[in-house]
Amino acid sequence: MKVVIVDDEPLARERLRRLLADCSDCSVAAEAGDGETALRCVREQAPDAVLLDVHMPGMDGLAVARILAEAELPPAVIFVTAYSEHALSAHNSHAAGYLLKPVRRDDLAAALARARRPSRAQLAALADHGDGEASPRYVTARTRDGIDRVAVDDILYFWADRKYTTVYHRTGEMLIDQSLLTLEQSLAPAFMRIHRKALVACRHITGLRFDGQGGARITLRHVADSVPVSRRRLADVRTLLES
Repeated sequence: MKVVIVDDEPLARERLRRLLADCSDCSVAAEAGDGETALRCVREQAPDAVLLDVHMPGMDGLAVARILAEAELPPAVIFVTAYSEHALSAHNSHAAGYLLKPVRRDDLAAALARARRPSRAQLAALADHGDGEASPRYVTARTRDGIDRVAVDDILYFWADRKYTTVYHRTGEMLIDQSLLTLEQSLAPAFMRIHRKALVACRHITGLRFDGQGGARITLRHVADSVPVSRRRLADVRTLLES
């Protein structure tokens, strides 16, 4: 995680630099002592986050944050200030965090963890729809550490359970918050709805099995467990397998 430190006080910048040195997955990309220099550093370094002092001579931190917010993919802004009355302004600027000086190590770590959470715009960009294709090539998921993604070609099936959907793929599984309806609409016809809780990749279906009690299940490549088929979807599955 690349971080730019912006503060007009050298000692404040030094303290933040020391604290960031304890973060194994963070690096200081640049430092700035004023707003204009901060904007230049962000343009040159494209950091993931900016530790931004609010009260600075000339262009203050709030003005810098407003300019940064206009970027297509802006960095996360974490305000750092000695004045608690700036909290509301920082909140209105959609900052990822707000730290009071002297900054504590735990507070900084928590703010950086929040900054790692991707926005919806970032997730949409990473979905990568390719060269005008109707279907996405990847499915993405927010995690505690950032973003995971899996190629659609490697996905075996989706299983919905309450408000989350589990993606079963060739090397494991992951949780996403997209509904099966949304996935079905974006991934058809490569994926077929076989159950109110299941959406499967047609190319990975290997067969249909009956349990002797009126129930049916499909088998898939790379999956030991079969997936149930609802009665209302059974005819569609038969048609697919016989075609």
